[in-house]
Amino acid sequence: MKKYLAEMVGTFVLTFLGCGTAVALGCGSDTASIVGTAVAFGLSVVAMAYAIGGISGCHINPAITLGCLCSKRISLKDACGYIVFQVIGAIIAAALLYAFVQTAGPDAVITTSTGANACAFGTCNGLLVEAVLTCIFVLVVLGSTDEKKGAGNFAGLAIGLSLILIHLVGIHFTGTSVNPARSIGPALFEGGQALQELWVFIVGPFIGAICAACIWCLIGCDCKKCEK
Repeated sequence: MKKYLAEMVGTFVLTFLGCGTAVALGCGSDTASIVGTAVAFGLSVVAMAYAIGGISGCHINPAITLGCLCSKRISLKDACGYIVFQVIGAIIAAALLYAFVQTAGPDAVITTSTGANACAFGTCNGLLVEAVLTCIFVLVVLGSTDEKKGAGNFAGLAIGLSLILIHLVGIHFTGTSVNPARSIGPALFEGGQALQELWVFIVGPFIGAICAACIWCLIGCDCKKCEK
């Protein structure tokens, strides 16, 4: 149970600090807000990797959990438990952010209540962007955390930095999710377009995660057949 709770706490922190930065900076209004939001998401992952990595592995993302499941690094039971608690953590974070905005007063200039995702150029474009970016992100996670080939204690840093880069690319197109939980929580409170297009930010990352697991199986497998 502790590892499930760790995933809930970790996803809460990622969503609250990452999306909270997007809300506070008005992400998308200028270049500085985009860079600031990207850095916030990346640093949140780094912080949680070293805080709860030893407890749950710090997935804090259903797409990463699915990638690990496909790579046989986690059981189906634990994968389901992780995803449920990740979503709960994201919902709590979004509820708190929504409360912040609602109590800020009428003079507060806020472009988004929860930092929810939206497809700026249509759902097909959003689906493609999320699938590709998630594939890259999950591939970094699988590679850097591999017991034999991974980066060891530097894995958290590698994952966080890659998430910054991914946000710098994706914010313009979708606001960057690559994390279904991070999208579900904010969308529930944002409503409107965010809720209508939520499926994109679930399906896209899951497709990307499966592709990443397949790629890692091809390039990271130790069996003799693959080495040939």
